[in-house]
Amino acid sequence: MKKILWCIVAVALLLGCREGKVREISIIPQPQKITETEGTFTFNSKTTITEYSDDSTFLNAVSYLQERFGKAAGFKFGCEQTSADDPTATSGENRIIFRKDNSLKQEEYKLDITPERIVVASSAANGAFYAVQTLLQMLPNEIYSNEKRNCKWSVPCATIEDSPRFSYRGMHLDVCSHFFDTTFIKRYIDLMAMHKFNVFHWHLTEDQGWRIEIKKYPELTEKGSVRKETVIGTLYSGIYDGTPYGGFYTQQEIKEIVEYAAKRCITVLPEIEMPGHARAAIACFPHLSCGLEESYELATRWGVFRQVYCPKDETFAFLEDVLTEVMELFPSQLIHIGGDECPKSSWKKCPHCQMMIRKHGLKDEFELQSYFIQRMEKFINSKGRSIIGWDEILQGGLAPNATVMSWLGEEGGIKAAQQSHYAVMAPHTKYYMDYYQGDPDTEKLCMGHFVPLKEVYDYNPVPEVLKPEERQYIKGVEACVWTEYMENPQRVEYMAYPRALAVAESGWSNPSGKNWENFVERLQDHFGRLDARGVNYSKNLYNVFITITKDDIYSKVATIRTDMPGVDIYYTLDGSEPTNASNLYTKPFVINKSEVVKARAFLNGKPIGVTATKGWN
Repeated sequence: MKKILWCIVAVALLLGCREGKVREISIIPQPQKITETEGTFTFNSKTTITEYSDDSTFLNAVSYLQERFGKAAGFKFGCEQTSADDPTATSGENRIIFRKDNSLKQEEYKLDITPERIVVASSAANGAFYAVQTLLQMLPNEIYSNEKRNCKWSVPCATIEDSPRFSYRGMHLDVCSHFFDTTFIKRYIDLMAMHKFNVFHWHLTEDQGWRIEIKKYPELTEKGSVRKETVIGTLYSGIYDGTPYGGFYTQQEIKEIVEYAAKRCITVLPEIEMPGHARAAIACFPHLSCGLEESYELATRWGVFRQVYCPKDETFAFLEDVLTEVMELFPSQLIHIGGDECPKSSWKKCPHCQMMIRKHGLKDEFELQSYFIQRMEKFINSKGRSIIGWDEILQGGLAPNATVMSWLGEEGGIKAAQQSHYAVMAPHTKYYMDYYQGDPDTEKLCMGHFVPLKEVYDYNPVPEVLKPEERQYIKGVEACVWTEYMENPQRVEYMAYPRALAVAESGWSNPSGKNWENFVERLQDHFGRLDARGVNYSKNLYNVFITITKDDIYSKVATIRTDMPGVDIYYTLDGSEPTNASNLYTKPFVINKSEVVKARAFLNGKPIGVTATKGWN
């Protein structure tokens, strides 16, 4: 395996695009079925696209393909649209043919590549779009460049039959902790589209900032979008930067993002937090709270806060007004209403809340939260939409038509499925991209604990405890990107990639075919694609991780690991740089107070990654 893997990397480096090498079929997420055949199809300025469909939405896939070739190859294909029942629908040479095939399922596609032509078959526009994403990954990596490259634009001949495992394949982005402009939002969506994600979960309101323009309540963005300062370090540091921070999206910008995403077969799922994480709104309208404090302001640190919406008529009227405008902007069938981390301390002290508990015969504040969620669900349902919320919407009883986004672990998703409710699996221990992916002693500040790429990849989002008839309610998966410690787009990309690729594969590919070593082999080639797009992805996969465990007052035990398959780990104890002539790691060993462990991974005798260092302390 080591020799095979190293050869793949070496050949990819030595044989550049100009040599006209046709890449092996290496795609992420892995298609369901690939049958390789002889020959290649070569694209050139005379290649013609024929679109055999009466559905104009298929042209999104055609336009996307033309745009990529226009930028990277410097030419665009001729394009013609013909009736779907044309008997010559698979004829013609040097031609890319898009045709509608109603026998295929939603999102399914079939890609048939011969030396003469490429035929893309799908029943819907999203299937055609996913076929284009697969086709692009079969081309030289330079196809992702925004500058003209001198390449032989060829793909190997094959038949690919493909469809997703789950209907919901999401990526989340928190723009409240830190704000990101629309240029980056579009880039984020482009990277999602490349990997066949189909839901962009946009976290738009929080304690630290309100990021969506609501015309009926201009105060939400005039005041609620700007906090006076931001904590430096963790929420416990007590040190602040003293600099106002803010930003928001106009309704016109939101419309542009929704349209941009739709052309990439991505639904934008808005999240408006309630009843907790509401300080930004309450700072603008204190009467929406329980009124237990003299003043309210936006949060300037991270965490959970007791200032929450009070379940009274004024609050519900406000939220209904907000959601009415939100639903006019976002055509998504699902509307995310948050529901997480709502402390009950204010409700316990609030006379109105206690009256509501008695009036409606509720058991406690948890059932009051359920009342709150169910009331908002009825309003959203009345508009023809449905709600989705974090696990805590299960507290006190689940709203009748709700979908659960399971973040606390698997338990919320399990309970939802057992009650015949759909669930999206986003457990923080596996799918939170803000957690450490490298050694916490050497990585920049992150949230949570150590969640390396392999742990994300190995996770099975369908819990074994579920009965076969219950498993159908696991609707999909989501990678969550919370940005407390991500101040800029480069940091977001570093934290999200390549771990988001592991989530993409779990969301799309057949679980019976999941194989870590095969995934890593494909990842080597895929890093070249990310490089071509200028993505600031993490290379922690190549690094080793040293753990020092306490033994007695004179000794500790060193353990070294790496998730990169097929490598050797060499280490030293005298402070020198490891080479392939150093100590070969085979098992944990003892160190004393004077020794410092330095270790590095080697593939086929060549160093990869960076050297890890860990001493007594």
